[in-house]
This record gives sequence, C-alpha cells and structure tokens, in this order.
Amino acid sequence: MEYQDILYTKQDGIATITINRAAQYNAFRAQTCEEMIHALKDADYDRQIGVVVLTGAGDKAFCTGGDQGTQDGGYGGRGVIGLPIEEVQSAIRDIAKPVIARVNGFAIGGGNVLVTICDLAIASDRAQLGQAGPRVGSVDPGFGTALLARVVGEKKAREIWYLCRRYTAQEALAMGLVNAVVPHDQLDAEVKKWCDEIVEKSPTAIALAKKSFNVDTEMIRGMGGLAMHALKLYYETAESAEGGNAFREKRKPEFRKHVK
Repeated sequence: MEYQDILYTKQDGIATITINRAAQYNAFRAQTCEEMIHALKDADYDRQIGVVVLTGAGDKAFCTGGDQGTQDGGYGGRGVIGLPIEEVQSAIRDIAKPVIARVNGFAIGGGNVLVTICDLAIASDRAQLGQAGPRVGSVDPGFGTALLARVVGEKKAREIWYLCRRYTAQEALAMGLVNAVVPHDQLDAEVKKWCDEIVEKSPTAIALAKKSFNVDTEMIRGMGGLAMHALKLYYETAESAEGGNAFREKRKPEFRKHVK
C-alpha cells in the first residue's frame, strides 16, 4: 500500500505510525483508517518489531477523531458508518505487540478513544484530552465508552462524555488515562526510553500478557459492533446532522429543535 495519510517507519525494533494530516489536526478519514489498519498488521507480522508508536504529525494534535469536514451524511468509505474505525481499534488490540500513544497535542473525540485503546500512553505537558461526540452529533458506543469506564472509572467516564470538557495532560495522568507526562521537548526521548525497555523483553511473554489483559474486556468488541448499526441510524437523523453542520458553520448546535 502507498500511504497518503500516514507516515510509517521502522527502526531499532520500533514501528511508528504517524497520522499525517496536520492541517486537519490529524483527524482521520476513511483512507486514513485503511492505512492505519495496513500498517498495524504489517508491524504485527514483522518479527523484528517489538513495539508500535502511534502519534500525529506536528505539535498541535495527536488526533481529533473523524474528519467532520468530510462527513456530510457519511464518511464515504466501507464499513457500517463508512469509516472502518472499529477495525482500527480492533487492530490496536489484536496485534501481539504493545501500542504506545505518543500524545503530542490535542487528543479529542476519536483521538481520545485511540489513547484509551492503546496499551500505554505518554503525553506532552501541552496535550489536551477529551470527548466531543455529543457536541458534534456523534458517539463511540463501544471501546470509547465502555473501555474508558474501565480505565478511568464509571463516574469520570460519564463526565467526559456528557460534558465534553477538555482535560490537561496532568489531569489525564491523575485519572489514569495516560501513563506519564513529560515536557514537550522531552516527549520523543521518553517514548524511546519506554520502547527500548519493551523491546528488551520476551516478545512471547509480552504477547501473552497483552492477550490476557484483553480477555476481560473482549465483550466490548461485540457490543460495539452491534451499536455501530444503531450509530448508522443516528447519523441519518437531522439531530446528528445538526452537530456536523454547526461544527462546519462554527456556531452552537441546536439539537433539541431536531429531536423527534
């Protein structure tokens, strides 16, 4: 595959996947998802790779979720909602290597979900994390909600989704959403340090540990697959469309005018 939306490199046992859409704050479209799936599977198959780093290009954003600028009633790709994001999420969980989120900036919406799903997360002190779904007429009815509750607790997860606030990297650390926070100019060095420590370890032991961790929350995958069909129906409503329209028009959405 020739990558258009991501950068993919491998060095010293570390595979790095960079969402390369800085002008869109590294929001993903269908093409981005396809490329991420391909790269994750390649890293999984490569026995020389011991760990994967997922990040975003530039200094402003890790990832800000689905590209609302291209939605217009659907994302245009394959899958239930025209965006195979559930396959990206599954790929992160399924590969036998740890995936570290290098959170260099905004991790909002679907980007926040990626941080949640990654095995580990290391954040710049400039990073901001949070949800945006109910603000733009969307939701992640699987790992983004249920797994988040396992990570940060039920009350905090509900706060994150219901209020759509933004949280500093230090606040994310306190709630357990990230593992470490470092000064922005030390982010790469810290990520490399963690990667080097993992690469030294037994790959089979690491793989077994990861699969064992995943067993406890595997039912969320089935729940999310079912809920994606409900999400598709929601995306076809005027209420959901109002969120995307308001975002593109840079105004406050009026959801209740469209509730039937």
